[in-house]
Amino acid sequence: MNMQPEATDNNAPEQALEAVTGLILAGGRGTRMGGTDKGLQNFRGLPLALHTLMRLQMQQGQPLAEVMINANRNLSAYEAFGAPVWPDTLDGFAGPLAGFMTGLERCETPLLLTVPCDTPLFPLDLLQRLHQALQREQADLAMAAALEEDGQVRAQPVFCLMRVELLESLVAFTQQGGRKIDAWTAQHRSVLVPFNEAADDPQAFFNANTAAQLQSLENV
Repeated sequence: MNMQPEATDNNAPEQALEAVTGLILAGGRGTRMGGTDKGLQNFRGLPLALHTLMRLQMQQGQPLAEVMINANRNLSAYEAFGAPVWPDTLDGFAGPLAGFMTGLERCETPLLLTVPCDTPLFPLDLLQRLHQALQREQADLAMAAALEEDGQVRAQPVFCLMRVELLESLVAFTQQGGRKIDAWTAQHRSVLVPFNEAADDPQAFFNANTAAQLQSLENV
């Protein structure tokens, strides 16, 4: 896997932020939540996907050029949030890579930022830090990494900033039956960006896969 460590050269000149489109991944089956549409479940009085949309609009640095939603059910409910909604172009709830492909096909900016709909507390400097690492390492994609319950820092590949040129590679990968994010990202120059500094919220990447986890997140 061509994974590059994030450099720490604070003397490097800051580069201009390229235009970025945001994509909310809300196309899953919600199996562990009883088959419900996770993005439409309430969190602190609002649907999870709407929290995610608002969080993207609050990102530090240059505002996103556009935010899209990838959903496969209840499309009119998602459209009510005021963002374009696109279902998977791959059949059968094919997973996050299907959402990646849908976003890359519709993206009109050099970069696409993906975030899942079930992690409403993700960092407000997510885009800024991923973009800095992407430019610094001249990478094809940058992924967040977060501290998990066992004390290990692990990749969170659905929090990904990628170049639109990766569409051709992703189409070829999925046409060959590929569905695993790690297997696809391993084909490209990637950089992991850890969010484990003292000032980082340890709950920022906590995702609600079940109703109990969602309730637990309400109390954070």
